[in-house]
Amino acid sequence: MATPHDEVLAAQEAHLRGLDDADERTIFDKIVAKEIPATILYEDALAMAFRDVNPQAKTHFLVIPKIRAGLTRLSKATEEHKTLLGHLMYTASVVAKQENLDAGYRCVINDGVEGCQSVYHLHVHVIGGQQLSWPPGV
Repeated sequence: MATPHDEVLAAQEAHLRGLDDADERTIFDKIVAKEIPATILYEDALAMAFRDVNPQAKTHFLVIPKIRAGLTRLSKATEEHKTLLGHLMYTASVVAKQENLDAGYRCVINDGVEGCQSVYHLHVHVIGGQQLSWPPGV
């Protein structure tokens, strides 16, 4: 399991390497294209959900748009992304039910270097399966 410090370093490295460029193919693009393996939990025409390779809770999966369409970060969202963003949250709910997270879960979107974003392909972390604490961290 990665430490919070590891995640900060990964976010800083991604930012410094310019990986927030919408033209750069991400690991998530490769998962969507089935070029690299992932444990896919859900897939439809717009979204895909798969297990996080570095889980931070008993259950931890990601929900991504299959086509980024410039949506590298939440702060880059425009009016044209409203429907897709709603679909991602709906997908998170569908998969959370599938994963038996009836007692609750948390949805997190990291945005930019200070938000610890290390993959510039918008993604929703869904974590649960255990009692979570608050605040989630600083």
